[in-house]
Amino acid sequence: QVQVVESGGGLVQAGGSLRLSCSASGRTFSSYVMGWFRQAPGKEREFVSHISWSGGSTYYADSVKGRFTISRDNAKNTVYLQMNSLKPEDTAVYYCAASTRTGIIGSRFYYSAETYGYWGQGTQVTVST
Repeated sequence: QVQVVESGGGLVQAGGSLRLSCSASGRTFSSYVMGWFRQAPGKEREFVSHISWSGGSTYYADSVKGRFTISRDNAKNTVYLQMNSLKPEDTAVYYCAASTRTGIIGSRFYYSAETYGYWGQGTQVTVST
């Protein structure tokens, strides 16, 4: 059984930083493509970032490019999302997701929530003005 667990959310002032962590169990961690999504109140869930199996390739939504960094440590079964220069519009519940499906890293396939079969419970990030 695959379990995905996020941590690290909280309240931060605009311009501040937070680091989210996510662990995934159930099979070899390096077999998952890992992604981060977020959902703001009244809005649909949206793609934030994903990272390849080895961590060598990373992709971001335009809205977070240059401010967020995704990374993974396969030895620790953990993926991270470092969020810098946070803005009030980054306020959302952030979800970590794992995919066992094989596709082309960086393609629209991994930007889609439907590609990810395993999801965490979400962690709230609130950015105040």
